[in-house]
Amino acid sequence: MLTLLFNTAFAMAPPPQGSQQGGNPLVAFLPLIIIFAIFYFLLIRPQQKRQREHQDFLANLKKGDEVATNGGLIGRIAGLTEDVVTLEVADKVRVKVLRNQIAGSVIKKKPE
Repeated sequence: MLTLLFNTAFAMAPPPQGSQQGGNPLVAFLPLIIIFAIFYFLLIRPQQKRQREHQDFLANLKKGDEVATNGGLIGRIAGLTEDVVTLEVADKVRVKVLRNQIAGSVIKKKPE
């Protein structure tokens, strides 16, 4: 019984002063670095690429393009300003929409 108590107390005692504690701090942060790298390549980078492509699309809009809005309207561009796009959704029916609310082109690209 005394041996068991002594072994338990010895196991709970702090290590001697001269012993090494811990390890390389870089090894401790390695899993976090790996997780951030995975998030960057799987989530952040593709989202930035999509945003850049959409900004390029909005910058290259021209009169006559057929587009869809985020609200679901489909129409042909009748007029453009820096911030507003005028869509013709039917004959003589025009709607003004903010440029950043244009979701994309309606014309499907043919696979090459």
